Amino acid sequence: MPAALRGRLITLEGIDGAGKSTHLPWLAELLAQGGRQVWVTREPGGTALGERLRELLLREPMAHVTEALLMFAARREHCEREIWPRLAQGTWVLCDRFTDATYAYQGGGHGVAATLIADMERVALDDFQPDLTLVFDVPVGIARERIADGRSLDKFERQQAEFFERVRATYLARAAADPQRCRVVDSTQPLAKVREEIAAIFALP
Repeated sequence: MPAALRGRLITLEGIDGAGKSTHLPWLAELLAQGGRQVWVTREPGGTALGERLRELLLREPMAHVTEALLMFAARREHCEREIWPRLAQGTWVLCDRFTDATYAYQGGGHGVAATLIADMERVALDDFQPDLTLVFDVPVGIARERIADGRSLDKFERQQAEFFERVRATYLARAAADPQRCRVVDSTQPLAKVREEIAAIFALP
């Protein structure tokens, strides 16, 4: 990890259908209007290798520990090649999912031990954490209705409701354990209200 990071890493988290991807371009534009240089990315992905791993992770069946290891491999590459250099240049990085997603999906959802994920995190990222994480929260039933739009679903989106209940509970537990970094956003509100809440977090009009 670089010794001094001048930019900010903002991550957006939540179960599938929580609405984070809907608000990501809007937030990027809002921050850019405030004079910040902004770069938008996603996980898994963000690099050529990361995007190739993304296809495997979202489509191919594999052991849950293997899945977590590949997530961190893609994440280290993402940080080395894109995130850390941009932060060092003063850029604000907005990332659709990051390490919290591994704890929530591979940990809470699939049952990989949190201690094992923490070991992977230390090896891959040292002590690196996002500066701010927005956790978009919505009941599982509403989230599932939102993604039932007839498109092809990836292997995570096809999971049963019980899986997403565990994922959601893990997100909320992590947010409660680290309130200085994490902000829970009630994503059941109308679009304008959600964006008003996000703008208030950044103290922006």
